[in-house]
Amino acid sequence: MAAENDVLRRLIRFAGVGGFCFVLTLAVNYGLKLTVLGTHPTTAFLIANCVATVVSFLLSRHYTFQGRNSALAKRYQAPAFVIVSALAVVINSAPLYLSRWVFGFHTPRVSLWVQETADFLAGPIIGTLLAMVFRWWALHRFVFPEQLAGTPTPRADLPA
Repeated sequence: MAAENDVLRRLIRFAGVGGFCFVLTLAVNYGLKLTVLGTHPTTAFLIANCVATVVSFLLSRHYTFQGRNSALAKRYQAPAFVIVSALAVVINSAPLYLSRWVFGFHTPRVSLWVQETADFLAGPIIGTLLAMVFRWWALHRFVFPEQLAGTPTPRADLPA
């Protein structure tokens, strides 16, 4: 029962961190897209995701998975988080790329309203959902695992 509560607590914290980073991604993305990267929406979205990834690592390590930060784990968490996050950024950006450049939802082929609606649905909505599921699985499996391979499991019959 305690393990289930721990997973639920982490899931709620993961969702909170994800929600904050989602808003951060939108702010950076639209800030870039509406100013200096207007003709490069995929680049703006990639940059926004990279900024949010750095914030996400710090919040994940110190808030969501704070109980899984042994000295041994800290040695590989940052590189593992970067790899998982890079894959998640690709997963997150792929629907936007497909929407714009494969399915053709860009001006002048479609109206500006259709383009922006397709961008929002493909990147921040579909892409984020796919990347979130991947990150939840990968962070638990590879970055912040329950028990590190090679570390002894505490025995219940011995005093702590």
